Amino acid sequence: MLANDPHLKNGCTSCHSGNAVGVGKTEAHSGLVKRPSDNPATCGTCHDGISKTYQLSLHYTTSGMKNGVRPRFSAPEAAMYDEKVFEQSCRSCHASCGDCHVKSPIISGVNVGLLAGHEFVKKDEAKTCALCHGGRVYPEFTGEYGGNADVHYQKGMSCVDCHKAEEFHGNGMAYTDRRSVETKPSCVACHAPGSETTDKAKEAHADHGDLVSCSACHSSAEYRGCASCHLGEGATSSPQFILGSNPRKEGQLTTLRLVPTVRDTFKKVGIKQENFDSTPNLWDTVPHNTRKRTERTRDCGTCHAEKARVLTEADLPAGGSEANKKLVFEFAY
Repeated sequence: MLANDPHLKNGCTSCHSGNAVGVGKTEAHSGLVKRPSDNPATCGTCHDGISKTYQLSLHYTTSGMKNGVRPRFSAPEAAMYDEKVFEQSCRSCHASCGDCHVKSPIISGVNVGLLAGHEFVKKDEAKTCALCHGGRVYPEFTGEYGGNADVHYQKGMSCVDCHKAEEFHGNGMAYTDRRSVETKPSCVACHAPGSETTDKAKEAHADHGDLVSCSACHSSAEYRGCASCHLGEGATSSPQFILGSNPRKEGQLTTLRLVPTVRDTFKKVGIKQENFDSTPNLWDTVPHNTRKRTERTRDCGTCHAEKARVLTEADLPAGGSEANKKLVFEFAY
């Protein structure tokens, strides 16, 4: 009930400013702040600790978008990107407190409005997480992209069961990207090695160890990859399932996802990506469509004999980075 929400007891102007004694809409809305939580200090009036850590969180800084493509640029190009692309486009995606707790975020002009009639809510993943992460993660998780839903979703789990509040709100550290976040979820945090219930599972996990990622065996269906992104025009997407060498962990077989950056992605603003070949076009990914049993857990020959879905040089994207060649995986046995 709105009457019981402590956020509303001080009146609209405590967050939205405006003129509390104004007569009529125009006068009352004079100086109105439509999205007060775009400035975390507004929420910091009551939530000082979270407000301070959130300003360094990836949801607010969008540093992952800034730094992910950065190795492809020369120093002058990086400065040009920061000014003409990141600040003008990418930064618009940052999430405010209100995007998660009051009103769904606006994605491509679409949103579902207030979450609960302006009542502040603790969580509502289907109206918040799903909108920003609805291109890939959420529809894979729920099974809407094809195949079965993730087993964790089928058992009633939601985003926050794995991604804890500290990951959303930040912990006071300024991370360059999500991979470097210390509190990110890990499969083995819940499924500890040695806790298997069958001899087959124990043997499989012992044999593969760190040589194979969890997702390489337990991703159950195709996931979405995006290709050929051009500034202002977007990219094209298609289903894919790719196994190859982990660019972040040498010698490990893992699931790879094609990212949409191509050589002329930023051509419109004069960025040639002088170091384009320094990083690959495919990166390790953890699709959110986990199942205990998949085509690879049922039959060892799927990988070791058929080499099904395993990346070859013939599969590499045309005109792609030279670094892609390092992702072709060679089985030792």
